[in-house]
Amino acid sequence: MVLGLFAGIGGALVVNAIDQPDEGTNASLNVSRDSVVQVVKDVLPSVVSITLTDSTGTVTGSGFVWDRRGDIVTNNHVVREAVSGTPIEVSIAGGQPRQATLVGRSPSYDLAVVKVDASASLKPVRLADSTTVQVGEQVLAIGSPLGLSQTVTSGIISAAKRPVTVGGASETAFINALQTDAAINPGNSGGPLVDLSGRVVGVNSAIATVGQASSTDQSGNIGVGFAIPMQQVRTTVAQLIDKGQAEYPIIGAQVNTATTTDGAQIESIDTGSPAASAGLQAGDVIHGVDGQPISDGVELIVTIRSYQPGDRIAVTYARGRATAKVEITLAGKVG
Repeated sequence: MVLGLFAGIGGALVVNAIDQPDEGTNASLNVSRDSVVQVVKDVLPSVVSITLTDSTGTVTGSGFVWDRRGDIVTNNHVVREAVSGTPIEVSIAGGQPRQATLVGRSPSYDLAVVKVDASASLKPVRLADSTTVQVGEQVLAIGSPLGLSQTVTSGIISAAKRPVTVGGASETAFINALQTDAAINPGNSGGPLVDLSGRVVGVNSAIATVGQASSTDQSGNIGVGFAIPMQQVRTTVAQLIDKGQAEYPIIGAQVNTATTTDGAQIESIDTGSPAASAGLQAGDVIHGVDGQPISDGVELIVTIRSYQPGDRIAVTYARGRATAKVEITLAGKVG
């Protein structure tokens, strides 16, 4: 089976009969129906639908209220067209659609912040510590799949620290994602993934689909969705609100991103970069970061991006038959 990753972003979708994210402790897995209903009641008022319409069509996505000042978190790929002047329309539960402005975006983490008039009553979400999320924990995905606002689906955390990429060649995000089997479909992008204590653990960002090589092609949910962990969201959103842009960590090396199990092979080194200062060379193969095994280039990138510029990491690598370890202080780049 060939899998493709697609952002959960909607276009001009018509549904006739369907034709077309406060610190908190993890909730118990043994929850009642009433507790799930209560979580939904608590979180739904904080979830929004986002629409951008221009001459080429309509894009729909989701988001959630971050603070009472009117900041709303969503995915970069949902509001990307706003850069060229396409207006952003936000629909908040129980209210009329209103115009929003783009505060900032980070293509590298697929996150963005838009802002609405804070004069109306806004209910911010509560935030979880995503580092404590456990595989098997029950979660809810909330958003506007296929333009159906205020939709709730349920599932579990299927895996943590899953390396995935979102976007195209011009804007590619590398995410150390939470994987879930909660149904995520086009239009869910930017909506919250919520635990059963009503706290957001991540931002729904992408889905896997059965590729063209399969005999059972699907373009919607197949039970493999991905969310950006809240700990990364906190850092990036804070930068976007404060500066209008975000910074991500780099070592200053280009690596082969083909899927392998043999490590991340360095293709080139930037002059004066942390990788150059540490003595790394083109052809070296990185096998570990701070004791965590690295199987390929994508895993290396998402692992590095889980740190912050200025952090120091230990990199294990091979050069021919020899192996070595070096300490690298991460530099930063805006994007």
